[in-house]
Amino acid sequence: MAGIDVKELMEEEDTQKGKFLTFSMESKMYGIDVRYVTEIIGIQPITEVPELPGYIKGIINLRGKIIPVMDVRLRFKMPFKEYNDRTCIIVIDIDGTCIGLIVDSVTEILSIPEDEIVDPPEVNKTGNNYIKCIGKVGNEMKLILDCYKLLNDREI
Repeated sequence: MAGIDVKELMEEEDTQKGKFLTFSMESKMYGIDVRYVTEIIGIQPITEVPELPGYIKGIINLRGKIIPVMDVRLRFKMPFKEYNDRTCIIVIDIDGTCIGLIVDSVTEILSIPEDEIVDPPEVNKTGNNYIKCIGKVGNEMKLILDCYKLLNDREI
């Protein structure tokens, strides 16, 4: 019987540390820790489900697995934008819960050194519930999302 190679698992975890999948919405750049990302797919037919919050667009069938999809623009109270060929669904897994995040477009996977990641400013804590930290990349800033807060809302 083959055992689990703990050293290999730890090395895999280390290679993902400090790596973020970045995407854009409006003119802002956001990031998600790559540890949570399982895949990126194009927009698909979405089946609406009644009585869900407006930002939950419905469900998709991904190779036989039913996954709810959230329009991140609507979650952030941005205006709805028609989906196009750049629109993507980022499928994430948070502690066994899979959900698709609809974003305007995916840009790249970035490595951000730990010393270039800072906490969000304390200006208005209610306005940045979903921002875990800010990654500084050259002169640009990437808003790193807290996937747990994005998903663990009382409404879902």
